[in-house]
Order: sequence, then structure tokens, then C-alpha cells
Amino acid sequence: MTNKFRCRLLGVIMAFISLSGCDTIDDIIGKKKKPPLPGERIPVMLHERDSTPDPMVSGLRVMLPPPTKNRDWPQSGGSSSHAMHHLKTGKNIAAVWTVDIGAGANDERRLLASPIIVGDRIFVVDAKFVVTAFNVGSGQQVWRFRPKIPDEDDEAFGGGLASYDGRVFLSTGYGRAYAISGSTGKLIWEKKLAGPMRAPPAVANGRVYFITIDNQLIAMNTISGKRLWSHAGLAESAGLLGGSAPAIDGTTVVVPYSSGEVFAMRAENGRVVWSDALSPVRRAGALSTLAHVRGSPVIDRGVVYAVSHSGRLVAIDRRNGARIWERGIGGVETPWIAGNFLYLLSNESEIYCLTRRGGRIRWVRPLPKFEDPKDKEGPIKWSGPILVSDRLVITGSHGVALSISPYTGEPLGRVKLPDKISIPPVVAGESLYFLTDEAELIAYR
Repeated sequence: MTNKFRCRLLGVIMAFISLSGCDTIDDIIGKKKKPPLPGERIPVMLHERDSTPDPMVSGLRVMLPPPTKNRDWPQSGGSSSHAMHHLKTGKNIAAVWTVDIGAGANDERRLLASPIIVGDRIFVVDAKFVVTAFNVGSGQQVWRFRPKIPDEDDEAFGGGLASYDGRVFLSTGYGRAYAISGSTGKLIWEKKLAGPMRAPPAVANGRVYFITIDNQLIAMNTISGKRLWSHAGLAESAGLLGGSAPAIDGTTVVVPYSSGEVFAMRAENGRVVWSDALSPVRRAGALSTLAHVRGSPVIDRGVVYAVSHSGRLVAIDRRNGARIWERGIGGVETPWIAGNFLYLLSNESEIYCLTRRGGRIRWVRPLPKFEDPKDKEGPIKWSGPILVSDRLVITGSHGVALSISPYTGEPLGRVKLPDKISIPPVVAGESLYFLTDEAELIAYR
């Protein structure tokens, strides 16, 4: 055997050992392996995702609390905690009215903000930041607010709405925040913030929270607009369209950033209680490794649930930041909690049902990825889910709403909408509301 051959052979052996991760030389040459360390295995590479139902819960019956009627949907996610559980709609619902809210999406602008509902009014913001209030019963316009947009920001987009104590709060893609009277549409205050906003505001207990695209959180007084405190996460040069709202539970504010960071802070002063990072352990690409927490976190019964685009679904103790469980599932939509189960849309066009306490996968249902699956043309982007009257409802970018059984994952029905849709529906007063990319607001009841 020549020296040259020996060197090549040694290189191959060393490369094999290095690629084997935690394997030892004893493992490779066949000696008896040591018993594995106890504990749950989690994927460390992005392609090693959790996508198989857990046999430990294969016989577990999915049981949900009975649906309840909610009167309002005052902010993104339905409430400050984003935990809405099982909501109620009427039987055999159908479209009762459709209205045009203003400017729709185009190549330069996106329509990203969900409607909000308070009492007998539904508030929407179009792609040019015009806010309109409609009557939920008839669809009649009540008022319209047109902010003055600087000429240089004419193509800005993003932001959203939230309501509290008779005021409607607007975040915008050109870096200004507004408080508007919910009854008249008159401007109460206007503030210039540190940067543009893609995410909707969150509000509770007299404080409204705004997140800028460079990962700054600003807490403001709802009455005066006075800045109370701020916090900065890591700046991220790349991110996904849109953004998520903070989740609020009592005196705790949980803030998601496009960097994959999640912070829990004291609502009264911004003091950090704990932090976590949902970035991938190893990086293996470009878009797939964006750690953006685009779906809003959810706080339910003392636990924070959050998912990142890069493949981290976690449950975290709200008090101390300890991870309770983790799964290798990536997503950009807000998880939905009901009873002892969590529902989630993944990046792989799958809808999951997991146990809330242990994160075990009960069932997974694949969804159509393309309008033309044969030629793989017309990719479909799914939004949701929401849970109403024993149905998970999701919407597709091809203009279709699907209903799926929350118990088995079986499809229950579909509705063809008049246009593409990029945001999930909202529900209040036993009615469903859809907002299409062409700025059509449709009420079903």
C-alpha cells in the first residue's frame, strides 16, 4: 500500500467519522454501543422535521370544549393573549353582504392586516392605510379615516389595527402610529416612530405596543400617545412579509422579532424577564433558515406557544422561560389552542394537531401545494387556522376556504371566494369575515 493511498484512505475515514455526528470509532467498527442518553431527541438539521403522528397518542381521543359565542375580535389574534379556543358560528352559514374597502394588493403593496370587530362595527385598513368602519349587520359604511402619507412613502405597506377603550390604533409601513375615535373616525393622536411597521399593534391595560421592522418595540399610553418605554432586539437584514403582534397576559408582554428572538417583559416598565431564540441550530441555506417569528405567539394557561419559520415550535413556561417541549416544525401562521390541543399550519402545507401539554403529534393532514399539482404551477399559500363550531377553517392564496375536522383532520368542505386571500378569517357574533387581496370584505352568517 503506497503512502499516497494510505493518506487518501485516512482522509476518507476521518471524513466519515466527522459526518457521523455523535458516533464513535467503537460504533463504526462494530463494538458494543453504550446505552443512549435518556431524554427526548429533537431534530438539529432543518430537513429533520417532525411530521409523523406519535404512536404514543394514536389512541387518544381529541376532545374539545363546546363552542362559545364571542362578541368582539378587537385585535390581531382575537384577544391580547391570542388564545381564542373554540368559537361559535351559526349553522349553514352563507354570504350575506360584500363591500369594497378601498385599495387592494398589487405588485408594490400588500394587504396584510386582518379586520377587527368591536360591538356592531368592523374596522378594516386597505393597502393605502385608509381605515374604514362598517356596520356588521348591513355592511354599510359608518366612517372613513385617511392619514396623510408623505410622498416618499407612497409605496409603503404593512401594519394593522387594534382597538381598546373606544379607540382604534393603526400601525403603518411608513413609521407613523395613530389613535382614532372608534365612534367618529376622528384623529386623537399621531406619533412618528423609529421605523416602518409591518406588524399590527397589540393593546391591553392602557398600553399599546408597536413593533418596527428593525425589531424595536415601543410601548405607549393609549390615551395620550406618550412613549412609556422601548426595547430593541437584534436587527435582521432579511425577513418575511408581514409581522406578528406581541401577546399579553396580565403584567407579561411576550414579544416576537424577525431575528427569531422571543422576549418576555414586564408590561409596566419593559424589564426583560426571560428570552429565547427560535433560530435553527445549524444553518443550511438562505430562505429556509430565516428565523422570523411571523405568527404571533399565544399565551394560554401559563404557557407561551411560538413557532419560527426556520423550524422551531416551542412551548415555554411564561414565568421563567423554561422550555416545556419543542418540535421540529416550521411555520409562519399563529398557532391555535383549544382544550388540550394545538393546531398549526406548517411551511410544508400541512396542518397539525398536537397535544398542548407534551407537543405530541396526534394527526397531520397534507394540503394542496399547487393549483396545478401535475405541473407544479400556481403555488398555494395557506393562512389560519381558526376553530369555529367543530371546524378548522383555513384560507388559500388561490381564493378557496377549506374546513377540516379538528378531531381527525378529514376535509369537511370548501368555499370558493371571489378572489385570492392572504390572511385568515376573523369571527365575532357567530359570523365569519373574509378579506380578499382585492379588498373585498365578505360577511358569512
